[in-house]
Amino acid sequence: MMITAHERFLSGKPGGKRASLRFLDLTRLDLAGRNLTDADLSASVLDGARMIRTNLERANLFGCDLRKADLRGANLKRADVRGCCLRGANLTMADLTQADFREGQIATPHPTRGLSMLLHQDRVGDADGAIFVGATLDGSKFNGASAFAADFTDCSLKGAKLTGCNLKDANMCGAILEGADISGANLENANLSGAVLTGVDTATAKMSGANVAGCLRAPTPAALGRAEELKTLAAGNQAWCESGGQRGAPAKFDGEDLRPLGDALKGGRLTAMTARKACMVGLNLAGAQLQGANLEGADLRGACLIKADLRGAKLAGANLTKADLRGASIGVLPLGPGRSNPATLNQARMRYTWAQAADLTAAILDGADLRGADFTGARTAQASFRDADIENAVGYTAE
Repeated sequence: MMITAHERFLSGKPGGKRASLRFLDLTRLDLAGRNLTDADLSASVLDGARMIRTNLERANLFGCDLRKADLRGANLKRADVRGCCLRGANLTMADLTQADFREGQIATPHPTRGLSMLLHQDRVGDADGAIFVGATLDGSKFNGASAFAADFTDCSLKGAKLTGCNLKDANMCGAILEGADISGANLENANLSGAVLTGVDTATAKMSGANVAGCLRAPTPAALGRAEELKTLAAGNQAWCESGGQRGAPAKFDGEDLRPLGDALKGGRLTAMTARKACMVGLNLAGAQLQGANLEGADLRGACLIKADLRGAKLAGANLTKADLRGASIGVLPLGPGRSNPATLNQARMRYTWAQAADLTAAILDGADLRGADFTGARTAQASFRDADIENAVGYTAE
């Protein structure tokens, strides 16, 4: 009744009241899918609670016991989880953008005098053994927290504060740590293979035994020096599109590091360009016209492709983990009477990709890794998903 009243409060309906669920024993309670935005659950016990896709945006979870809680796909944006125990919790695909995991001070009753004399103790955020696979932790505050042996595979930690954090034995394979602060952090024996470490200073972190094979570092001086030349090629592609092929030519970016271009390609007309095996991690291509582009084997992790036109594009073998394809057109490109080309994403890695409302009509995704991808509202008529891995994919329905 309290949660229903809270949901009525959030929607502005009569009889609504903000929920105060402090200091309660909510062990193993089923809160899946409920809206607890701005709710106060501080110091409550939610051990083993079922909170799949629960909305906890800006919720106060200060000092909560969330051991082994199921928080898959939950929304914890800007939530206060200071001093919280998340040991063994499952936060796969959860959104923890700007969540606060820092140390919190907990007041406990005196063992003999009870509440008349409260004892104050500092408690660090405890996420030992927690599962953050595919989660979004951009801008989160893990200062001084403990995430020993936690699993951060393929998660996004852009700009996260991890100073003094205990990440010993953590699995951060493929994680995007761009701009994260890991000064003084313990990363001994951590698995950072394939992680994005652009703008990350590891000088003061403990890295003994850490696996950093295949890590992506900052662009080289040579790549930075080619930025203007690459912009000229992009301008030539734009002119080629605008003149109907009379001026300029499709850009050739094969094998290039395009990260120094930043937002330069946003909304650009790049029809028929080639960027095979190019490094395009985190690139802003929102609204770009990429019809018929060849992006085979390109690294597009964390790239923004919102409302981009990728009809007929070749993306076979591309890495689109955590890429944003919301509203993108990734279907068939008409070439003339009776002629068309479908978008090809066979063998593409699309783990935890956002593809809500995308048009994938007749696209070929054979053998693609779609684990954890969100296809809510996407059009997939006549698309081919033969041998694709759709484990934990959201909103996908076979047609």
